[in-house]
Amino acid sequence: MSTMSYAVSDSLTMLRRNLKHAVRYPSMTFAVVMMPVMMLLLFNYAYGGALGAGIGGGKYIDYVTPGIVLMAATSGALVTAVGVCVDMTEGIVNRFRTMAISRSAFLTGHVVGSLIQTVIGLVLVIGAAFAMGFRPDATPVEWLAAIGLLVFVTLALTWLAAGIGLVAKTPESASNIPMPLQFLPFIGSAIVPPDSMPTALRWFAEYQPFTPIIETLRGLLMGTPIGTSALSALAWCLALTLTGYLWARTVFHRTARR
Repeated sequence: MSTMSYAVSDSLTMLRRNLKHAVRYPSMTFAVVMMPVMMLLLFNYAYGGALGAGIGGGKYIDYVTPGIVLMAATSGALVTAVGVCVDMTEGIVNRFRTMAISRSAFLTGHVVGSLIQTVIGLVLVIGAAFAMGFRPDATPVEWLAAIGLLVFVTLALTWLAAGIGLVAKTPESASNIPMPLQFLPFIGSAIVPPDSMPTALRWFAEYQPFTPIIETLRGLLMGTPIGTSALSALAWCLALTLTGYLWARTVFHRTARR
């Protein structure tokens, strides 16, 4: 077998390990999935009447769903950070390093495993939105584009979370550090249009990375204007993916030399 074949085989082994952990200990995955669903229920039924009046017509559930779906993607980062940190602090990584295992397999298994769990969570959140009255008018091609963008941003955030898990000292800190990522969409266009915000906050909302992603999702699913948001969204996803990947790989190899 070639070096690449060994790396793929070892990564698949790590992926199976992480998925088995998720099945045996589903509490964190369940909590991460349920938070966006609870947010969707809260904003649609408790605040939807008041907030929906300021978005220029239409059902508020159609406006808020893309933002909450993105929140579900950011929530998956917590699972990655905690999982990586637990393995690092419990010493299992040192055991892996004494075995003939590809060095890339550990991180790849965590990232792909978390990506699969998060995608399942996204499906559940979208299903809950449909049950609440979400009615997109996207074509099959637009659905594929929206799904591709969600997978891309999930991959980017998962690599960032892997780096967080490597540098965190305890699982508790690993679960706390990614929290701003989960709520950053709220300081964007997830809940209300940035135009309704004070000047300084509106400037931040317009130029932070999640707003163009939300606007692109909203445009693909609901037919609203996208403009340059798609290019900005792809650029942010690419930049975050490369940053997270390089950071996680550098930290992991640095700890191996200690």
